[in-house]
Amino acid sequence: MGLADRLKLPMLRNGTALDDAAATVLHAEILRRKGFLKRLYADFYRVLRERIEPIEGKTIVELGSGGGFIKDVIPNAITSDILAVPSVERVFSACDMPFDAQSLDAIVMIDVLHHIPDVRGFFGEIQRCLKPGGRVVMIEPGNTFGGRFVYTHFHHEGFDPKAGWEFVSRGPLSSANGALPWIVFHRDRAVFEQAYPGLMIIEQRFHTPLRYVLSGGFTLRHLVPAWSYALVKAIEAILSPLNSYIGLFETTVLQKK
Repeated sequence: MGLADRLKLPMLRNGTALDDAAATVLHAEILRRKGFLKRLYADFYRVLRERIEPIEGKTIVELGSGGGFIKDVIPNAITSDILAVPSVERVFSACDMPFDAQSLDAIVMIDVLHHIPDVRGFFGEIQRCLKPGGRVVMIEPGNTFGGRFVYTHFHHEGFDPKAGWEFVSRGPLSSANGALPWIVFHRDRAVFEQAYPGLMIIEQRFHTPLRYVLSGGFTLRHLVPAWSYALVKAIEAILSPLNSYIGLFETTVLQKK
């Protein structure tokens, strides 16, 4: 069995099923241990923060917090997840959020949208929960040439740009379509804008072609030492004009009218 086949199994390398809460706990341990990956997530959290600043006095919810450490960067963020794990404050579905109408200033998320089997239900909740002017900031897989190559050959999650908006969920983490954000906000953008006129797409940016791959992610060993992080980030800055072709991630910002 080759590397690509092994990575497509819904199982971590230590035999822990991805949909078990124990997998999220293991992710937290990996983040603390892998310096390169931790610095990447810290940068991702800063991207989220920059899009919603100032953060003081705001009600901010992170969806899919898992084993992350967003509070190090956004201390007032409410952490949440669909799985009950010790590191999160609230447990609920993104399609049924326990918040009053127009009560949230911002919703932030990293690699979450493409795991939601009913994105229409999610967008309905966004419109209900966000205050006017409130934002959703998400970092998701990017459907670029480089992104498609990596996600279809070396990743355990599905990646199908030809699919529809929904998919059958076998579990909250093992089921996904990594191309879903591109499908909704690029391929079917006109459909999205017609269905949700109260949500404006105010930013779309591809980025990060190298750092996640070189970090090894959560399943492989890092390919470069932690001390090289700044150097790799500088190389990415030089390559930034090519991000629409090689970027592995995309930041999308929605704002409620």
